[in-house]
Amino acid sequence: QVHLVESGGGLVQPGGSLRLSCAASGSTSATQSMGWHRQAPGKQRELVAGISVSIGSTTNYADSVKGRFIISRDNADDMLYLQMNNLKPEDTAVYYCCLVTVDLQTYWGPGLQVTVSS
Repeated sequence: QVHLVESGGGLVQPGGSLRLSCAASGSTSATQSMGWHRQAPGKQRELVAGISVSIGSTTNYADSVKGRFIISRDNADDMLYLQMNNLKPEDTAVYYCCLVTVDLQTYWGPGLQVTVSS
């Protein structure tokens, strides 16, 4: 079992920045990749950014956040981060941390709210 807990969300003005963190615990040795998803009211959950867990980790981003968001991982501490810059109102959503194992089990954090508003 894997347990994920997000932190760092909140209210920020347009153009501002937030850094989300996700702490992973439990059976994390079988991690294949981790990522951040988000779900806005009335919309489907979508992938924001992902990162593979290997030497030379590769990353991928939704087109809507490229150049503004940066995903990173601290393998030693089992932490996942999402640095969000130049935030826009359309980034408002509940953000979820996820972890995928090598046998393709997916675990989710409870999610946290990010609101971009003046």
